[in-house]
Amino acid sequence: MKTRSDPSSPAEHRLQIDESALRAATEHLDKGPVTPSLEPWRTDIVRLLNDALATELVCVLRYRRHYFTAKGLTSPAIADEFLVHANAELAHADLIAERITQLGGEPNFEPAGLRARSHADYDESSDLKAMIRANLKAERIAVESYRQMIVLIADKDSTTHRMLEGILSEEEEHADELRSWLE
Repeated sequence: MKTRSDPSSPAEHRLQIDESALRAATEHLDKGPVTPSLEPWRTDIVRLLNDALATELVCVLRYRRHYFTAKGLTSPAIADEFLVHANAELAHADLIAERITQLGGEPNFEPAGLRARSHADYDESSDLKAMIRANLKAERIAVESYRQMIVLIADKDSTTHRMLEGILSEEEEHADELRSWLE
């Protein structure tokens, strides 16, 4: 005899596909992957992603500036790594922009507003150690902002959630590498 606390009991099936949501997904085909269950969150997710896009683009510009202006005995190796990081940030920006368009939004590349929308700062340091510190601060900001976005999006958009987790992992690697350069 099955009891109510037995998870195999038919009365206790908590994980079920919502058939009405499946039927609703067959409507409004022009929305592509944006199904009714995602629609209530779509505008907020696009806004969060556009802020992340601005952050990534500011980071690309900061790293590229540091790549071209780094000076000192250890600067050639570190400058090369700044360029590697700049390219990684650009790849993140591309992923984010692509996801924004998949969600029916428009990626905001408007230059005048990048700094205002970015979570991280641009930096014009000329000292190599100051450059490393500025980049480490920006990476830590990116890590924190991606962690928060992952929590906010959690069960609302699994595709964006997975994308952000991948980007977060790379941002943590960047922060760890920059921290090691300061030792």
